[in-house]
Amino acid sequence: MKKLVAAWVATAVAATGAAVAVLLLLGNGLTGTDSHVLGPSEVRAALATATTRAAAPSRAPSPAPAGQDRLIRSAGGTVIASCEGDLVTLRSWSPAQDWSVDEVESGPAREAKVEFEPDDGDELELTILCRAGVPVTQ
Repeated sequence: MKKLVAAWVATAVAATGAAVAVLLLLGNGLTGTDSHVLGPSEVRAALATATTRAAAPSRAPSPAPAGQDRLIRSAGGTVIASCEGDLVTLRSWSPAQDWSVDEVESGPAREAKVEFEPDDGDELELTILCRAGVPVTQ
């Protein structure tokens, strides 16, 4: 019986070792992703770019090509909308933490709406329309 257990343990250790060795040899080939770790300066540059794009106020129209998606933030959540002429379409919407989506009118229409509802308190309704080809909140 002891020989059987020892043989089983030896087989399990060998199989585990072989599996680890194969995964190490495959490396990125298994998932197809690059495992490059960003350095501090690369992280700062990426965050600065993301912050600059996200910091634009949602009510201020800015020149944008027709059909370009725009992120609109609110206390209740975020919405991605785009304009095609005077018609707005909500591409996606995501509630903030402790909020949920109550109702959506995604368009395309002159106005699109999404209602965010908190766990406690009053709901928040975002009405989005196109001004100069750019989605803005009303």
